[in-house]
Formats: sequence, C-alpha cells, structure tokens
Amino acid sequence: MTRTSRRWAIAATAFIVAVPVLAGCATGFDANLSKPYSPTEARVTAAKGIHISRAFLLGPEQGATLPQGGAAPLYISILNSNRNPDQLVGATADGVGTVKIASPITLPNNQMVSTGQAPSSGAQAASVTVESLAKPLSGGEYVTINLQFSNAGVIPVSVPVIPRTREFSTYPPASVAPTATPAAPDATATPGATVTPTPTGTPGAEATPGAPTATPTASEAAAGHG
Repeated sequence: MTRTSRRWAIAATAFIVAVPVLAGCATGFDANLSKPYSPTEARVTAAKGIHISRAFLLGPEQGATLPQGGAAPLYISILNSNRNPDQLVGATADGVGTVKIASPITLPNNQMVSTGQAPSSGAQAASVTVESLAKPLSGGEYVTINLQFSNAGVIPVSVPVIPRTREFSTYPPASVAPTATPAAPDATATPGATVTPTPTGTPGAEATPGAPTATPTASEAAAGHG
C-alpha cells in the first residue's frame, strides 16, 4: 500500500468513527427530530423483567407548541416477562408535568400491553397523560418518565416528544379538561329575583288604596247627613 493510499484509509476510518459521535451530539432534551421518526428508535428500556419497546409523548401539530400548563398523551407499549403479573400503578415526570393514569394497568405474563391503541384500531385515546406541563413542548425533546410498577418498582424511561404529523397525525391528542367557565350560566340560570321582585311583587298598597276614601270619619258622615 502506498503512502497516499494509507492516508486515505486512515481518513476514511476516522470519519466512520466520528459519524456516530456527531449523531449522538444531536440527542438530548432539546434535540430536534425533524426526520421521519419511529418510536421504536427511542431509548428502549428493559429492566427487572419489564420491556418497553415503544414509548413517546404525542406533541403538537407541526410548527405549533403545546403551551405551558397543557397536556400530552403518553403512548407506551410494555411487555412483562416475569413469571407473575404486574401492574403499572403510577408515574412521575419531574420538571415536566404531572402524570395521570386513568386506572392501574394490568400486565399479564408475556403479553404486550399498550396505553393507547393505534389509529387503525379505533384511535383510542391514551390512558396515561402528562398534564400541567412545566414548560412548552414543540416536539423533538426528550423527557424522563419514571414508571411505577407494583412488583418491579420504579423504572425510568427516556421518552421523545413526537410532533403530531405524518404517521402520528391520526393519534388523538390529550383530551381537554373541562373548565370552570360553565359555572357562569348558573348565575343567569337563577333569575328568580327578577321574576318575583319585591318592589313590584308587593303592590297591595295600590290594591287597597280605597281605605282612605271608603272609610270617612264619623264627623264627616254626620255632616253629610245634615
């Protein structure tokens, strides 16, 4: 091998080694996942007999932002390879928001369980939601969700925030919680005060004003007879 060929071989090897390193620099909480993305590429976790093969937070529409205080559904697929069944009973997301689980999720032995069905299965809403977001989310971030299992204990999972676009556009977003504004109609729904107002509801004085004219005094009656 000539000296020139040896230089090219060394340079090519250095480039191949550098590519994964540079790619790794693009990950993190604020990494931008602008290319087509599959949730199976997330930082999948397998610990204590619990295998998480699919996990992502559904973010906003392309170019939009989930506001602070908003909510994002968590879509996650879990396989329990332990001999005994387990349950997902809770979760936390420190610095991200409050995780709400509709009800404990039972995990039978060697059976994949998802917190939300794929759109082809009816677009069922996710049963796990991160609410009261501590900061806006635009998609591309990574957040840490600490999953609490009855038997396996706490297992942290690094979850990407996926924009609601492309193959994720048909996934239902987090349902909006009812606001307290409907309480306002209660005030207008009780206008009884206008139906029975005391000023107009006591016109009896007008109904009996004849008392002063219909009951003359005795002297007036005698004078009349005279």
